[in-house]
Amino acid sequence: MNVNELTAETLAGMIDQTLLKPDATLEQLRKHCEGAAKYHFKTVAINNAPVPFCKKILEGTGVLCDAAVSFPLGQCTIETKVFETIDVIEKGAGEVDYVVNLVELKSGNWDYVEEEMRRIVEACRERGITSKVIFENCYLTDDEKKKLCEVALRVKPVFIKTSTGFGTHGATVDDVRLMKSCVGDKLLIKAAGGIRTAEQALAMIEAGASRIGTSRGIEIVEGFKSMQNTREKQ
Repeated sequence: MNVNELTAETLAGMIDQTLLKPDATLEQLRKHCEGAAKYHFKTVAINNAPVPFCKKILEGTGVLCDAAVSFPLGQCTIETKVFETIDVIEKGAGEVDYVVNLVELKSGNWDYVEEEMRRIVEACRERGITSKVIFENCYLTDDEKKKLCEVALRVKPVFIKTSTGFGTHGATVDDVRLMKSCVGDKLLIKAAGGIRTAEQALAMIEAGASRIGTSRGIEIVEGFKSMQNTREKQ
């Protein structure tokens, strides 16, 4: 995407505003949702339990609940992940991000990785819900990232995603470029983890990301507006 064509409104619509802290209170979640609605973000990315609570607050705003499945380690059975996916959709999730089983991936069990992806993506697709596969690139070699992209091209989730934000590092421009080079325009890419500024977000978008996962969505949009104002004055 040409970042020069972005507006504050279109940028906001590319943001999954994230609150995944294990000790977040309901009041914090309420304020999080209210902020997301004010800025017209695409989703609030949250853990599963508060989905009904957040969905009620967001009713009529156009902002979706984006539920994190098997988060952040991905170490649940396929059956558990599928159940969790269906359960959270029934409770109000409009999008689902799930973490791949890195133990199976790192052990070379690609048939397992593909079956897991297929069953979760199908559960989402059958219910009209956007699916995102979290690679957790910080633990993967470039060859593993490429092979996982090949699996995703066969299964066809809506998005492939760089990171949980809970690993050793989050999104990098190089990883987004690599993923984009593998999937082209056949799949969308979500960059997440450690994206805190407008400059970082724009770099990810320029590299090929169509969605930004961040807890700093408001700061990013306001920073983008400041950049625009500076350019207009020059």
